Amino acid sequence: MFSSVDTLWVLVGTVLVFFMQAGFAMVETGFTRAKNAGNIIMKNLMDFVLGSLMYWIIGFGVMFGPSIAGLVGTPDLFVQGNYDTTIPGYVFLMFQTVFAATAATIVSGSMAERTKFSAYLVYTLVISTVVYPISGHWIWGGGWLAQLGFVDFAGSTAVHMVGGVTALIGAKLVGARIGKYDNDGKAKAIPGHSLTLGALGVFILWFAWFGFNGASTVSATGDETLALIGTIFLNTNLSAVTATLVAMVITWTKYGKPDISMTLNGSLAGLVGITAGCAIVSPFGAVAIGAISASALVYGIEFIEKKAKIDDPVGAFGVHGISGSLGTILVGVFATDRGLLYGGGFNLLGIQLLGVVSVVVWVTVTMVITFKLIDKTIGLRVTEEEEIAGMDISEHGLESSYGDFVTVPFGQKPLFEGLKFESPEPELAFSGVGSLAINKEDSHETVEVHEQLKQPFTTGEKEETRLMKVDIITNESKFENLKKSLNGIGITGMTVTKVQGYGLQKGQTAYYRGVEIEADLLPKIRLEVVVSSIPVSLVIETARKALYTGTVGDGKIFVYNVENVVRVSSGDQGTKALEYDEEKEEVRV
Repeated sequence: MFSSVDTLWVLVGTVLVFFMQAGFAMVETGFTRAKNAGNIIMKNLMDFVLGSLMYWIIGFGVMFGPSIAGLVGTPDLFVQGNYDTTIPGYVFLMFQTVFAATAATIVSGSMAERTKFSAYLVYTLVISTVVYPISGHWIWGGGWLAQLGFVDFAGSTAVHMVGGVTALIGAKLVGARIGKYDNDGKAKAIPGHSLTLGALGVFILWFAWFGFNGASTVSATGDETLALIGTIFLNTNLSAVTATLVAMVITWTKYGKPDISMTLNGSLAGLVGITAGCAIVSPFGAVAIGAISASALVYGIEFIEKKAKIDDPVGAFGVHGISGSLGTILVGVFATDRGLLYGGGFNLLGIQLLGVVSVVVWVTVTMVITFKLIDKTIGLRVTEEEEIAGMDISEHGLESSYGDFVTVPFGQKPLFEGLKFESPEPELAFSGVGSLAINKEDSHETVEVHEQLKQPFTTGEKEETRLMKVDIITNESKFENLKKSLNGIGITGMTVTKVQGYGLQKGQTAYYRGVEIEADLLPKIRLEVVVSSIPVSLVIETARKALYTGTVGDGKIFVYNVENVVRVSSGDQGTKALEYDEEKEEVRV
């Protein structure tokens, strides 16, 4: 007879673990460029779709069927057998299915922005059908590691390390993204397009992890089990918060500022690290595991990126591979039963090491073969042109994943090639969503704001009533004062755009995931006005007084001749198009 409480608890856990797919999708999308956002979402969707089908068809039986020499379970096509638990067989199947999907989805982030969608579908099938079920049988299905006493309560190795090692192999074999390393092999930062999405993903994963670890009891009956669930929740959270804090402190110390991306990854490292031992370590052990996992994460990601020259855009191997293996091994140290620090000797520690090494070897051999075969047949990587254009357009025919916005991803070189500037130090301005604006006219006057406020500006000739455009680029914080000052001299129409850019000072030195970002773009505002009756000299002098602080970075003012202005509603042209017409109740543009 099935237990209602146990069944409901496992179903709640199933739903939470399924929700982790959304978390991974947001993390991977946020930590990569906008031109690949749709492709990332599609991969996270399809690995769950294909993984669910293949796990039902064959994977579940291979993992939990009667053991054959402790190596593999007896295949049970379409799960026809009875697996004798306190919950219905299909409930247990669904719970295990969402775990299998998690192992597969980890890989997409490490190989993002340059891997063929068709190739991704193929290796997802291999992970869900062969790789994960067989090593999972060793650990959870009664296989040889389980018989030795190997401990991996909720999947630091069985799920996360399998995905993390596959991610490293895939990232290595597919090669780095274009522009990731310069000619000298130095790593260059390629920031993700939305840390906000990345942070949302981390919060979703953190929330869902309580189901990932907690529901792995597969029971909620009895005082002892209920107390165990409380311990699991507490340990899971303590490890995560400790890892987050440690990652922040390390990056703050190393880079001078706390790195947001690495701190977010630190949270995930703590969650991955505690997953193996969440049920058998004390809260103090959980804190220690979180701290060690975060430390290994920061230095591990730096080593992989800078020394090993492997491009892992989201840090999948650092989070899942390094933290997963380390967390599993540390069970042998911090387990309150049989742990090294609790008088258990080295026996459990040795078993944990053996299990980790065995799974690493198994995943490495099978996935190297898989990736090589894919590369030789359908191909693993898109062409250079497709990669530069973005996976959204090249793989899915999607112009942009962000409707109504024009997106030109950071570092897309062909947009810059062939452009010539009259000035050796052009001013580049990028809109908030990535569109490029370059100040380049056949003839224009440029007035630069110097460090010292000099004599009032004049053109040197009698100012006639003519159409002129004044383009001001300055810091966002000065906008309100600038707008008020311009309104005070009669400027009532203006266009304001949030942009990013740098001038002669080349921005400020910054770091992304420990890599220095070159030619940093700083947030600016761009204010444009067209004037006729108001003297240009008055506009410029007013703007200079409103913006002046005496330091580099106050801004720049560009002045252009305007040939004509046409009011759309009336057809009026020239200066008349800018005038207020009371009879038509029109407000000038």
